[in-house]
Amino acid sequence: MKINKKYSTLLLATFMTLAMDFTMTLTMTLIMTGLAPGFLQRFIVGFLIGFIVGLPTSLIVLPSARKLVTRLTTE
Repeated sequence: MKINKKYSTLLLATFMTLAMDFTMTLTMTLIMTGLAPGFLQRFIVGFLIGFIVGLPTSLIVLPSARKLVTRLTTE
């Protein structure tokens, strides 16, 4: 199944947010609490909150970041 190209920015932001949120939430939960009882619950709550904040942030920042990268790079 192929998805229409007009959704590419949304897909990119979603995948990047999922990867970054998973990595950062896992790292910070391990650092702050270790593998103590309740780790999985704390991780899931943190991951969901991070995704809720991270996806809109990615969608807002991504167009500006693309413009900046275009200005800073050359072919």
